[in-house]
Amino acid sequence: MPDMPDSAAPRGARLHPAVAGGTVPSDAAPYDAVLCDIDGVLRHWPATGGLDAEYGLPPGALAAAAFAPVRLHPAITGEVTDGEWRAAVAADLAEICGSADRARAAVAAWSALVPLVDREAVALLTRARGVVSVALVSNATTRLEQDLARQGLDGLADTVVNTARIGVAKPDPRVYRIAAGRVGTLPHRCLFVDDTAANVTAARAAGMTAVHYRGPEDLRAALAPLLSGTAGPEPRAAAT
Repeated sequence: MPDMPDSAAPRGARLHPAVAGGTVPSDAAPYDAVLCDIDGVLRHWPATGGLDAEYGLPPGALAAAAFAPVRLHPAITGEVTDGEWRAAVAADLAEICGSADRARAAVAAWSALVPLVDREAVALLTRARGVVSVALVSNATTRLEQDLARQGLDGLADTVVNTARIGVAKPDPRVYRIAAGRVGTLPHRCLFVDDTAANVTAARAAGMTAVHYRGPEDLRAALAPLLSGTAGPEPRAAAT
């Protein structure tokens, strides 16, 4: 089980230098930190329909097995590792696949999928980090850090709040307190961005300004008060 940190800022946590005694006074910046979801905002996973067909599964079977609450929740709260989660999904699919080996092959192929990174979102957060602290906050498994490094996203933020490492997942209110503490500020000084409505509602209940992300224009609009005075061209929408 992961350790459960308290909601206070960890030792050494501090505001971004531009806010804490730097070039932007705290009372002049609309926020002290941007807290951003990963999947559905920064990166987008391909559909699994082709794999279902390739391995003789009914449409949607792979995703249904992987994201069933009984399987997913332990994985995103650190009760099981990423590898244990995927092994359990394969076991659940063995009968419908016709053999355990075929089920493991299907899960291995699914595990090898690579998400598309939204380069506009990356550019926007990079610019925001020049003004305030940035945290990535994700309901994720223990593989998240490896995945971020593989796609060059491990240096995008000041901190990554992986729910598998803290023992609770969004929309649990503790996630928002922990995330604010990681960047050394209070919830009401945070801008939170997520593509899941329930997570946005919970962030607002925690006192944050929260944006329900539906497309790049939402992130552009949310960050505009921070970026209006920063240098650099406006990024173009792109995914690679």
